[in-house]
Amino acid sequence: MRTAILLVAACAAWGADQATLERGQKEEQRACLPCHSLRLIRSQRLGRATWNKELDKMAGWGATYTDRDALLEYLVANYGDDKPLPQDGMSQDGRGKK
Repeated sequence: MRTAILLVAACAAWGADQATLERGQKEEQRACLPCHSLRLIRSQRLGRATWNKELDKMAGWGATYTDRDALLEYLVANYGDDKPLPQDGMSQDGRGKK
C-alpha cells in the first residue's frame, strides 16, 4: 500500500504516469536487485542527471535494461535529490522493518 501511495505522489510531482512508474519498479526488481539490495538503491537521493549516469555506469558493468526510461522515471520520482531520506528501521534487504 505504501508503494502505491509513493507512486501516486510521484506521478503528481514529476508528471510521469502511474503505468510508467509501475514499469520502472518492475525494472528495478529485474535489473537492479540481482546485484543490489533495495536498501542500497532506496537510500540514494540523486538528481535526474546523476541517476542517468548511474544507469549508464551499471550498463557498462553489465546491467541490461528492458525499459530504461521507465526505470529512470521511477528512480527520479521516488529517490530523487528532492526526496526525504528513508527512516531507520529498514531491514538489511530493504523489504521491511527489522
